[in-house]
Amino acid sequence: MNDNNKSELILNLDKLHTTDLGIERIKRNLCLDLDDVVSWCRNKIKEPTSSITRRGKNWYIGAADCKITVNAYSYTIITAHKLKNK
Repeated sequence: MNDNNKSELILNLDKLHTTDLGIERIKRNLCLDLDDVVSWCRNKIKEPTSSITRRGKNWYIGAADCKITVNAYSYTIITAHKLKNK
């Protein structure tokens, strides 16, 4: 993991946002019953156990139970998925 990428995302969490369709997609994929999915994702990203990697134009955040994809240039949350139990 590159700490520069991780700190860049952490320092810009206030820019994190998503679209209306993104909100619906994230809520559906994660079975969330809440209105503020951006805050939910922000909290997952800030967890000390979360891993953040950047590949190309996206950041991939692995939290305990989900994976979040964020565009590295616009800070748009693209999608989030539950992790499958191994």
